[in-house]
Amino acid sequence: QLVESGGGLVQAGGSLRLSCAVSGRTFSFYGMGWFRQAPGKEREFVAAISPGGGSTSYADSVKGRLTISRDNAKNTVFLQMNSLKPEDTAVYYCAACISGSTRSTIKEYDYWGQGTQVTVSS
Repeated sequence: QLVESGGGLVQAGGSLRLSCAVSGRTFSFYGMGWFRQAPGKEREFVAAISPGGGSTSYADSVKGRLTISRDNAKNTVFLQMNSLKPEDTAVYYCAACISGSTRSTIKEYDYWGQGTQVTVSS
């Protein structure tokens, strides 16, 4: 089970930190990712991190502003979001990939959370 938290309403230029708590004993073997879906748009890749945390990947639109990290001792993955823009407004989902890689496509992820809303006002 994946449970996201930390979403909310923030002004442009502000920051938020999303968390995703994962149940089970195999978290440290999973690649983890964050995706987002804005109203009327398809779900898109945001960021991914390898099981040990040594490798990350990002969508071009968020590079330099969003940072993914994980704490395997706490079964939690994070998304630090800085310099937020109105176009970052979306429901943010975390996902787990059994293959353990930094994947960037939806079909490569096996488990999904319910999502948390992030709204950035201008």
